[in-house]
Amino acid sequence: MISVVIPTLNEARRLPGVLAALAREQTAHEVIVADGGSGDGTIVVAGAHGARVVVCRRGRGPQLAAGASLARGEVLLFLHADAEFPPGGLERIERVLAVSPRIVGGNFRVVFDGDDRFSRWLTRAYAWIRRRGRYYGDSGVFVRTRVYRCLGGVRPMALMEDYDFVRRLERLGETCCIEEPPLVTSSRRFRGRRPAAIVWGWIRIHLLYHFGTSPDRLARLYDSETHRPGGAGLS
Repeated sequence: MISVVIPTLNEARRLPGVLAALAREQTAHEVIVADGGSGDGTIVVAGAHGARVVVCRRGRGPQLAAGASLARGEVLLFLHADAEFPPGGLERIERVLAVSPRIVGGNFRVVFDGDDRFSRWLTRAYAWIRRRGRYYGDSGVFVRTRVYRCLGGVRPMALMEDYDFVRRLERLGETCCIEEPPLVTSSRRFRGRRPAAIVWGWIRIHLLYHFGTSPDRLARLYDSETHRPGGAGLS
């Protein structure tokens, strides 16, 4: 069984789409929605679609960790609420992991849903960094549950929790990227923002992270930039 963990915060409008897509999957699975204190009915929507719900401290790191702690499956899939999950995606994960016990996890090829030049560039950029062993939570990261526990799980960081987890996963063993079907992810966080500012914000956050800036401080910086006109909008 695959345990799908979805972190949410005020996603009542977006959540039904991904939950409906998962409900159509034939592969055995459970859905766990880890909510960070939504005030828009997200929890009601999740329950109505049959998901298990855990309310926890806000932040993707704490939410992913809380959701994973309840998982009963042999495989974990971390999925964003605004993802367009592809038909047969869960079966594809099972088949990939059955190929070799050496494969510890991986992710999906990402396609951004925007029809603008920057979204198309992001799709190519994500493919480029994936070939170098880097990917993020919006790409549908999956991992064998025993491997997840061996790694100590997702750290409850305020920011960069996905980057931190993927780096540890890549060091542990062989991973794979599912090229087909791809995972379509939303470009909504980039709309109305300058591409140059987005890229610079992405680089800046990574540099500060590598130089030891605390995730809490990075999160404050991230929030200030994403709420500024033309800001970074990293994730």
